[in-house]
Amino acid sequence: MTVQATPTPSKPGTLLESGFMAQLDQLDVMSRKLLAGKMKGERRSKRRGQSVEFADFRNYVVGDDLRFIDWNIYARLDRLFLKLFLEEEDLSLYVLLDVSKSCDYGNPNKAYYLKQVAAALGYIGLVNYNRVTIAAMADGIVGETGAMRGRRRVAQMVDFVEKLTPNGPSHLAEACKKFALSHRQKGVCVVLSDFFDKGGYENGLRYVAGGKYDLFCVQVLSPQEIEPDLQGDLKLRDMEDDDMAEVSITQPLIKQYKANLNAYCLSLKDYITRRGGTYLFTSTAVPFSTLVLNYLRERGLLG
Repeated sequence: MTVQATPTPSKPGTLLESGFMAQLDQLDVMSRKLLAGKMKGERRSKRRGQSVEFADFRNYVVGDDLRFIDWNIYARLDRLFLKLFLEEEDLSLYVLLDVSKSCDYGNPNKAYYLKQVAAALGYIGLVNYNRVTIAAMADGIVGETGAMRGRRRVAQMVDFVEKLTPNGPSHLAEACKKFALSHRQKGVCVVLSDFFDKGGYENGLRYVAGGKYDLFCVQVLSPQEIEPDLQGDLKLRDMEDDDMAEVSITQPLIKQYKANLNAYCLSLKDYITRRGGTYLFTSTAVPFSTLVLNYLRERGLLG
């Protein structure tokens, strides 16, 4: 049960700052599971000059082959861009973003944090010419971008994510089932959520765990949920379905709450890892740039 708080407002156009996007240009989505044992050329990729089919551009970085710099762009913009080419098979990136009401909580706000992570992953996938789909989930799938590819779709992707508003109850099972039935192509599936669902996470995650998806689950909680600063007799209201509960907050109760939360998170981690997925826990107190640039790279999602 979550105590409602005043959400931190999101400012249009600030999900991804330009300086941070420049750092994201150096990353790509990885899939140890889907690409394991494959020969060169079995994934559509940005191999410099190894195919005649042009795909996109990315910023030049030290060490890149100078033969593939677009000198026409350099003459116009005084900036170095590298031409990217396609090989045979592209990688699909699916981002399932929780926009249920329980995410609209905490300081920093969970919903905004989750949207930043989704936008960053979408950006990385698009600039590397992967096939990117972002689906918003609450009581089912409540919005979707459709498959996008290429740097030119970045603005459309960010606009979609920015306009998402947390609302309604969480129904992970319904959302994951609908997603899995409509997206049958193999790919990397990233679930971004607090995983607070009265129906449990098992029935939902079984649709995306194992099989055709390389699953990554990022559980995001606010500092107030991890270390609640509550005391006295309180009446708590569930943000998603308005259920009420009267409780007397004592130190033993807080201790029991923390133990239960820890057990829940460990159980979620065990469920995911036993099915071949990767689990990552974070607090919104951790800068989202640190999560993306460090933690997601350490866990093998980005490289």
